[in-house]
Amino acid sequence: MGALNAVQLYHHRADDGPAYLTILIVGHIMGLMLHATFGYLREDPLILALLLCTVATALSLLMLPRMKGMIVGYQWAKEMNGFGRPRG
Repeated sequence: MGALNAVQLYHHRADDGPAYLTILIVGHIMGLMLHATFGYLREDPLILALLLCTVATALSLLMLPRMKGMIVGYQWAKEMNGFGRPRG
């Protein structure tokens, strides 16, 4: 019965917000990782590049749907973009 009352959120748009937030967060994490691992992997830059690329790709793929959910949840909480009460 609860599933019948659930709001369908897949059709709501979040535009470019989730991508920008994902790039911002992953970029900061990669900067910290580069700073932390550069001293250890200075002699082998290929391993460093492969490690950082792999982590950045995995983080981006994991975070992007969650960022969209956060943006759509914010729109729902603020009754924006079609989530508001019907007028009239």
